[in-house]
Amino acid sequence: MFNSRIVSTGSAVPDFIIDNSMLAELVDTSDEWITTRTGIRNRRISRYKNTSDLASEAAEKCLKNAGIKVEEIEMIIVATVTPDTFTPSTACIVQQKIGAFKASAMDINAACSGFIYALDIADSMISAGRFKNALVIGAECLSKITDWKDRSTCVLFGDGAGAVFIEKSSESGIIKVSTGAEGDKSGYLISKALPPRDPFQNKGSFSNEDSYIKMNGQEVFRFATRIMVGSIKKLFDEYKISHKDIKLIIPHQANLRIIEFASKKLAIPMEKFYVNLQDYGNTSSASIPIALNEAVEKGMIEKGDLIIAVGFGGGLTYGSILIEW
Repeated sequence: MFNSRIVSTGSAVPDFIIDNSMLAELVDTSDEWITTRTGIRNRRISRYKNTSDLASEAAEKCLKNAGIKVEEIEMIIVATVTPDTFTPSTACIVQQKIGAFKASAMDINAACSGFIYALDIADSMISAGRFKNALVIGAECLSKITDWKDRSTCVLFGDGAGAVFIEKSSESGIIKVSTGAEGDKSGYLISKALPPRDPFQNKGSFSNEDSYIKMNGQEVFRFATRIMVGSIKKLFDEYKISHKDIKLIIPHQANLRIIEFASKKLAIPMEKFYVNLQDYGNTSSASIPIALNEAVEKGMIEKGDLIIAVGFGGGLTYGSILIEW
């Protein structure tokens, strides 16, 4: 068995910013309504770039920060619910765009927990000796499946991508990854794909609106708060640590009230939670790696620091990770 550690990070977001006042032109809402319920003030929306474009930009920044040549990459995993195409995978498109033709490539879909799921796969592969390194990306263009007439969901989502490069190491790095799912609650957060098509019985139709995100906000809130509290507490209990031993907790950036609930329930100061959802909204698979990259760029994480990341989302899925930087 080998250890794996995160060597570098990178992120990419669209230039176009939609603030709350702009959304008020589309739906019956206001800056006050959105901020008090979500904490979100702005979100980035892609006008021209697809998911693979944002993923490739994040990947190239990450590789530059690591000083890694593309031909050295052995595996690319992209976590996304908004791929460019059903096939090829977004990871294969990223491979082409950055020129990493020696790498295996695949996508995974675990919604907002996707980045942690992808890290789990990469860490397991490296630990087993199958690969020496991996480029792990969370990337989304949620604007493609957002109903801009539904004020309960359109205020939440944004586009972006974040990436990490991990490699085999004799030093401590990724200490613990846990993932899970509650598929019986899958209907609480859903974006439909194409239905079956019988050429001999052409009944019904499918429109783009069928793929718009639909969400039971109350049930997702209950799930998210339970998972955040339980995941962090489980890590604390298993490793006999407390928030005093942790440098940062990086949660999925879905809703400020979810994070504040966990802070109060666990008696952890809000200062321990890295929050940037006010600037980007919920970017699903991309939210944790974007936040992680920001924290690194701000010099908030140093070698030896313990970091926790927690994700939760459609599926319903969840995941947590404990990292020594």
